[in-house]
Amino acid sequence: MAPYHFFTRHGGVSSGIYASLNVSHGTGDDPRNIEENRARIQQRTGTQRLLSANQIHSDRVYVDSGELERSHEVEGCDALISNQPGTALMIQQADCQAVLLHDPVEGVIGAVHNGWRGSVANIIARTVEQMVRRFTTEPANLQASISPSLGPCCAEFINHKKELPEAFQRFQVTKNHFDFWQISAAQLRESGVRSESIHLPEICTSCSDDFFSYRRAVRQGHPACGRHASVICLAAES
Repeated sequence: MAPYHFFTRHGGVSSGIYASLNVSHGTGDDPRNIEENRARIQQRTGTQRLLSANQIHSDRVYVDSGELERSHEVEGCDALISNQPGTALMIQQADCQAVLLHDPVEGVIGAVHNGWRGSVANIIARTVEQMVRRFTTEPANLQASISPSLGPCCAEFINHKKELPEAFQRFQVTKNHFDFWQISAAQLRESGVRSESIHLPEICTSCSDDFFSYRRAVRQGHPACGRHASVICLAAES
C-alpha cells in the first residue's frame, strides 16, 4: 500500500488541551503551533505538498490535479484524491474516521473525513466514484485503511432513530451504540473494494489517551480539543 500514517496526539509543540501534535486551525490553538506541527508531519512523510480539507461534514470530494503548487487547506470538502507524486493528503480527527485509499495500478490516493454524517451521506462511495471517473480506478484494485476512531464501545447515538437510516440498524450493537467501523467496511465492499483489502486497526479514540477525542473531552467538561492526523502519500518521482 502507499505509505500511510496514523499519527497520535504526541510529538508536537502545542500545550494544554491541545498537547501536543494538534493539526487543526479551527480549534483555538496558536496558529504558529499548528504550522509547526504540520511541518513535522510533512517532514515525517517526506513529501513536497501536504493537502488537507477544512472538513464541513459534506460529501464533497476535491480532485487534485497539481494546480496547487504548495501545501494548502481546501475549502468546502471532506475528501481529497490525487495522482500527484510527492503529495500527502491529511485528515484531521477527534473521533471521526479517516478512510485512506490507494490504487497501486493507476497511482492514485484518496483520503476521506468520515464522521457519522459522512457515513449517512456515504462519502466513501462518492470518493470511490470520483477515483473511477477521474483516474480510471478499478475498485477491486483499491487498498483501504480505516483509522483509529470512535469504536462501537463509545459510539452512542441516543437520537439514532432520527439521525441514522434504517439500513444502519444491522450495525447496532446495543440499545444506542453502533459499529461505524463495520458500516464503513460495508460501504467500501458495496463500492467494489475487496474484503481482504480493507484494513481496520479497531482502536477507539475515545478510549485511548493517545488520540484527541471530542467525546472524551465533553465527558471531562471541556469540549474544546485538538485534532490528530491521518495521512496517505504518493512517493515523489525518482
